[in-house]
Amino acid sequence: MTGTLLQELTKGFAAFGWQNALMIVVALVLIYLAIWKDYEPTLLIPIGFGCLLANLGMSYQVGFMKVIYDAGIKTELLPLLIFIGVGAMIDFKPLLSQPSLVLLGAAGQFGIYATLLLGLALKFTLPQAAAIGSIGAIDGPTAIFVSSKLAPELLAPIAVAAYSYMSLIPIIQPPIMKLMTSKQERSIHMDYAPKEVSPLAVILFPILVTFLVALVAPDAAPLMAALMLGNVLREAAGVERLSYTAQHELINIATLFLGLAIGSTMIGKDFLNLQTLGVLLLGLVAFVIDTVAGLLFGKLMCAVTKGKVNPLIGACGISAFPMAGRLSAKAALEADPTNFILMHAMGANVAGQLGSVIAGGLLLALAMGI
Repeated sequence: MTGTLLQELTKGFAAFGWQNALMIVVALVLIYLAIWKDYEPTLLIPIGFGCLLANLGMSYQVGFMKVIYDAGIKTELLPLLIFIGVGAMIDFKPLLSQPSLVLLGAAGQFGIYATLLLGLALKFTLPQAAAIGSIGAIDGPTAIFVSSKLAPELLAPIAVAAYSYMSLIPIIQPPIMKLMTSKQERSIHMDYAPKEVSPLAVILFPILVTFLVALVAPDAAPLMAALMLGNVLREAAGVERLSYTAQHELINIATLFLGLAIGSTMIGKDFLNLQTLGVLLLGLVAFVIDTVAGLLFGKLMCAVTKGKVNPLIGACGISAFPMAGRLSAKAALEADPTNFILMHAMGANVAGQLGSVIAGGLLLALAMGI
């Protein structure tokens, strides 16, 4: 009896190894960055705490964490709920009034495909390389949605990389912007005389996009449908409470459980390996290539329009809405305090959001079709 009791009391210690100890340090670092450095606190705190629990014996394989993981990740429910909230926050009017900005949203996805090729060169399987490439969307829910279908064994490092690089946008992008553009280019003023967008067009746009994506890229349809549902709630009259709930309670609760579920997969013996390091490095490469490609396309548009386009808006053709748009606008203001390109930047940023979802669908079609 005494031996059995002693075994029960020491069972937790017996299963605790150096990998678990190191991952607990990682968990505490994530929580520190979230609280004291304000790096994506709404997600890094749950991820960090989930990681802490996972390495204390409460992983996604047991108990209530298993319930959250099975119900939220395996069913793809949580990323879709988050996309409803994101859609309710997005204003498509800047994009609808300047449809040429959709080209920047496409250019901002170049890192996805470049990283896919790099992943294949590094001997990852096609599904794994496609899942890693999704980090280049700089869109956590898209990366989680894609990786949970293609490479669930890489879900934890892919999710951590996607959200970590999202939070590090203010650190990673500005040096690239300054390296690739001159002060004169960053000081270019862009006229903003928006075309009037009718209320009917604002409502029809998300419905038509959902229809087209479902036909052309059906694998992206669930994400796009969730995004556009949220946007319809934003723009429709008489559903203000639903729009408010989607933007606040719904997205906050889904983000909380998503973070816990992702953190619960960060078990020391599974997470600490060279493959994880490769995923993190490839994710950073994807982010850098996205930014470089966007800026190059912005410079091309500047040349074609004879100096009417500020190349900085190319850097926000990624999906990190609205952070990337605000950062490009801030860089323009630093070059010239009278230079306001926020609406153009937000238009490109919204295009990047759409581009990332479509790119995720293409990755799924490519990898699942083989």
